[in-house]
Amino acid sequence: MATEPAAPAADETASAPPAETSAPALAAAEAPPAAPTASVESSSQKKKKKAGVPPRRGKKLRNQLKNQKQRLSKDGTVPLKKALSTLKSMKRAKFDETIEIHMKLGVDTKQADQAVRGSVPLPHGIGKTVRIVVFCQGDDVAKAKAAGAEFAGGTDLIQKIQGENWLDFDVALAAQGMMGQVSRLGKVLGPRGLMPTPKAGTVIAANGDIAAAIKEFKAGKVEYRADAGGCVHAGVGKMSFDEDKLVENIAAFVEQVRASKPVGVRGNYIDSIFVSATMSPGIRVTV
Repeated sequence: MATEPAAPAADETASAPPAETSAPALAAAEAPPAAPTASVESSSQKKKKKAGVPPRRGKKLRNQLKNQKQRLSKDGTVPLKKALSTLKSMKRAKFDETIEIHMKLGVDTKQADQAVRGSVPLPHGIGKTVRIVVFCQGDDVAKAKAAGAEFAGGTDLIQKIQGENWLDFDVALAAQGMMGQVSRLGKVLGPRGLMPTPKAGTVIAANGDIAAAIKEFKAGKVEYRADAGGCVHAGVGKMSFDEDKLVENIAAFVEQVRASKPVGVRGNYIDSIFVSATMSPGIRVTV
């Protein structure tokens, strides 16, 4: 007796090949992604800007700087008082700018005996609050804090600078007896110009007066040091100072640098002197 063929199973029907996809659907699936919008393009262009490149100056500022340059080139080298009055007339910043002095010295900085470094107390200060740290121990810690030092201590401060890279101060003073330990901070403080050194007056002798040294720097004692190009730079006051006070500060600074002339220097020691403000070009003054 012949057996009838079995009916197809339900799962076989379900596993049947799907119907062919239409051509428009395939084209849509294979199409490349849509191009980015204009806003995305603009943001990507902003990200591609090189670091350290300032934004383009406006037309008004460009014309102002151009006029200042023409005015200064026409005046040439001028007396100090006239240079200061010119700086005040060119002020455009809203904050109280720092008046700076820049001196080009005829020294060879590659020669060890022609290094120029020191400090000078300015008669009228620099118009800035100076934060001082003093490396000392014993009774000197209390004396330093009483004289106005923000921080004073010994091993604890040294470990804090080494471990935390703490540098929340502007001037570092050290008692002579502490220099053996402070010398370990040379790699941290040296590149920032904060390392205590006898040449800059920031190392206090064993019989020295710590309170007097702190008060000098608080009153406006500034350090100077010739860079690799033989130039000395320092802040000598604020734009809000009277011209007479600025003249006295600058005169005291120049005379101190002049007195620091190394023995081995031949020819002109002071080649040129420029004064400038934070947001203004430099003006050459008569030596």
